[in-house]
Amino acid sequence: MRDDQKIAVLIDAENAQMSALASILTELSKHGHIITKRAYGDWSSNHLKNWKKSMNELVIQPIQQFSYTQGKNSSDAALIIDAMDLLYSDKFDAFALVSSDSDFTKLASRLKESQIHVFGVGEKKTPPAFKNACDDFIYVEVLRQLDSDAAPTKSAAKSKTKTTKDISQDVQLINLLKNAADDCADDDGWAPLAECGSLIKKQFPDFDPRNYGYSKLSRLIEDTKIFEIWRKSVEHSDRKVMFLRDVEKYGIR
Repeated sequence: MRDDQKIAVLIDAENAQMSALASILTELSKHGHIITKRAYGDWSSNHLKNWKKSMNELVIQPIQQFSYTQGKNSSDAALIIDAMDLLYSDKFDAFALVSSDSDFTKLASRLKESQIHVFGVGEKKTPPAFKNACDDFIYVEVLRQLDSDAAPTKSAAKSKTKTTKDISQDVQLINLLKNAADDCADDDGWAPLAECGSLIKKQFPDFDPRNYGYSKLSRLIEDTKIFEIWRKSVEHSDRKVMFLRDVEKYGIR
């Protein structure tokens, strides 16, 4: 994934959290240059009356869409139409769909068919279909936790990270990591961490080491205590590449 990609951010205001907007944009900016920021909703409704200040500060363009029929969300259709117009402009490399609504599942799939990288941003209650239709799905709860942990004390930071015992008892996580390592391993059992991370993200778009209290996948891997770790120096560089090998399968050599 390129870090210079041009991103269009489309926000379903009826299904997003205003208080998380700044954190969402900060996170997305790590993945590229945000070109367009639009929020869709009926701005005449009381439900959205507090959004004005945040949108002005974050330079988000409000797109007005009246609700013509009670119980129907007309802003969804407006967002989808705009997304297709932006897609055909050929100006963007990635789209970020900010919503917890499964109605955008088809849109995410259509964008991916056009080889556009799709970020989804929503709550953990988001239906699996929408999450799996995205290339990356970012949980708002994780971003909120990062904000509350800003500049933490050493003891506070430690308390937010699961213990080795907690991690080792998470059967789903352990199986996920073991399967990725096995699929990416060479004949000697060594798997590049970066390749494992990419494979996991393709299979589970909502996977994020921060969901488990870790800032990096490498630290999460190390704390599971189920892999042998090897850091190989890159020639003519101070950088090192991390490899892992399943201890249970290959033992420690």
